[in-house]
Amino acid sequence: MSIFNSMNITSSALTAQRLRMDVISSNMANVDTTRGKLVNGKWQPYQRKEVVLEPMSNSFSSFLQAATGNTTGNGVKVAKIVDDNTPFKLVYDPQNPDANADGYVEMPNVDPLKEMVDLMSSTRSYEANVTVFNSNKAMLMKALEIGK
Repeated sequence: MSIFNSMNITSSALTAQRLRMDVISSNMANVDTTRGKLVNGKWQPYQRKEVVLEPMSNSFSSFLQAATGNTTGNGVKVAKIVDDNTPFKLVYDPQNPDANADGYVEMPNVDPLKEMVDLMSSTRSYEANVTVFNSNKAMLMKALEIGK
C-alpha cells in the first residue's frame, strides 16, 4: 500500500461525485424539455439520467485482498450513465405543439424533489471526501515534520 493510496481513493470518489452532480444539474435543467431526442420520427421528452458507480478494480489482486481479509479498496469509478426508464408524465395542454390527439403532452420523467435529494446526498458525500482528503494531507504533513 502506497502512502498516497488513501488520497487516490478519496480523489476517485471526489471525481465520481462531481460527475454525479453534473448529471443531476443536467436533469434539473431539462425538467421541462419536451423535445429531447428523435425516436422513430417522433420527438421524445428528455429522459432522466443516472450515474452508476462501481469499484475501481476487479483485478485478481483485489479479489485476493478481499479473500485474505484486507478490506481496503482501490477507489470508485463511474461505470456508466444510464437512462431512467420510468414512464413519462402526461400533462393536459392542448395548446402545446407537442400535444397528442387527446391534448396530452409527454413531459420528462424528472422529479425535481428526487433530484434535490440526490444532489444533497452527492454534495454531502463530496464534502465528506474533502474532509478525509484534508485529514490525510494533515497527517502526511505531521509525518514529514517528525522526520525533521
